[in-house]
Amino acid sequence: MGDKAGSRMGGLLHFATPMDPLFLLLYYLVKADKEGKFQPLDQVVMDDAFPNCVLLLRLPELEKLLQHVTEEKEIDKKKYYKYSKEKTLKWLEKKVNQTVAALKTNNINVSARVQSTAFFSGDQVSSDKEEDYIRYAYGLISDYIPKELSDALSKYLNLPEPPAAVPNPPSKRLKLSDEPVEAKEDYTKFNTKDLKTVKKNSKMTAAQKALAKVDKSGMKSIDSFFGAKHVKKIGKI
Repeated sequence: MGDKAGSRMGGLLHFATPMDPLFLLLYYLVKADKEGKFQPLDQVVMDDAFPNCVLLLRLPELEKLLQHVTEEKEIDKKKYYKYSKEKTLKWLEKKVNQTVAALKTNNINVSARVQSTAFFSGDQVSSDKEEDYIRYAYGLISDYIPKELSDALSKYLNLPEPPAAVPNPPSKRLKLSDEPVEAKEDYTKFNTKDLKTVKKNSKMTAAQKALAKVDKSGMKSIDSFFGAKHVKKIGKI
């Protein structure tokens, strides 16, 4: 970690933080490892989208840097490299420890930030300050490495899984009956006589129960509205 340098371009404020260039090399080494073989470095650090990546090959003490993350072979006085996950995790652990030391030296309180990021609830607040520092430093380092390697580093550091956010309780719904109130029956087929014969222990929907309680004395049968007389009147329209 280092001091940040800021510059304003096009109305935007840009911040640059010094970083270990090995993080940049690591991206290409992990990508080349899919081939599963030792390769010369100039065949590893290649990128059509960022052709200037070859400048990484001019880094001072490049071979010393590569020892932290690769296995090395020399054939006919030419060196070949292969990504080493085991070495890389050890190197990243050192980076985490260095970051923890820097945070403590600068008296940076990270507990609240860690708890906010991990969505801790009130009864899940971590009391282990050292774990908070390690988790926060791990988060900073993870910004510079692939997701798969970040997950491996979390296991390597024995970091516990952060508690899942507590979901909102389901909303309470008013249940009026065992079945949804839907027009499953053709209620025009029921008349007073039919409804009186329904057994009391039979299962009826809320709509059927309400219909059965209606006082139908003096009401005409629904059939009377659709008799021949009414059909003729409709035909004149």
